[in-house]
Amino acid sequence: MSGRNNDERTGAKQGTNTDAAAAVQSAVSQPTPQSSGQLNFVVPTEFVELPTGGAYYASGHPLHGQETIEIKYMTAKDEDILTSKSLLKKGLAINRFLQNIIVERNIKVEDLLVGDKNAILVAARISGYGEDYRTKTQCPACATTQEYDFTLANGTIVGFDTEYYNTDEYANCVTKNEDETFNIVLPKSEVTLTVRLMNGHDETKLTEAMKSKKKQSVVGHDTNMTDQYLTYIMAVNGSPQMGHIASFVNAMPAADSRFLRTAYQALMPNYDLKQHFVCDACAYEQEMEVPFTADFFWPKS
Repeated sequence: MSGRNNDERTGAKQGTNTDAAAAVQSAVSQPTPQSSGQLNFVVPTEFVELPTGGAYYASGHPLHGQETIEIKYMTAKDEDILTSKSLLKKGLAINRFLQNIIVERNIKVEDLLVGDKNAILVAARISGYGEDYRTKTQCPACATTQEYDFTLANGTIVGFDTEYYNTDEYANCVTKNEDETFNIVLPKSEVTLTVRLMNGHDETKLTEAMKSKKKQSVVGHDTNMTDQYLTYIMAVNGSPQMGHIASFVNAMPAADSRFLRTAYQALMPNYDLKQHFVCDACAYEQEMEVPFTADFFWPKS
């Protein structure tokens, strides 16, 4: 994630744009030649590296083949979006915020693949509130809830095309297809699933389906996991028929379900923030994914 030199946008001569405060000060101090006595304030921008590298977008999409995306630094207006009660209630605050900070207007948040969206969120949070992130987390061993300090810096891009991918575990089970989908051979049933990467549209549909089922009491238990499977599984043993996919998902052995979850997570390009966690209560240690809680964009201090 690199800052952009905004000389041409402000008409000012600047050095590096690594210090957000210095960049903002430089921007606000320079009126444009057409301002007629009024100051025009230019928001600094930065380029965020996309975990997908643009490889999983269709030809013609503005991010196809693009390794980075340009975003604006968070502003007071963006804070208004993130704290809007109506947007929060509708679950639209994050997407509306992201759409506002993306510089290229023909890029739609809903089209972003999940890993790229996560990378943009992390970059925006760092530019807005810094890399230090304190939030409540629960120890996996003793279930004690405690405040824990994480850092959002030094994240790693992971996915099928990176060194992070465990080839020893998945080499004979997961293959990448020419159309940027993947085949996963499940170890228990030996069924071959064809899967695709999820995007913002998929996340929205899953959220709306979950709310609808909860409101209407359609089922007596959560179906979030199977709903996700039905979203990204495209074929079962080569058959794309939804009936075949649904039938298999409902009968999938638990061992295959667990393997599918871990394999899918490993192959999906993402911005990995796993960090070492040590419980204050029981001294239990493990690598933990940084939790995205309400404190992420709404820090207490």
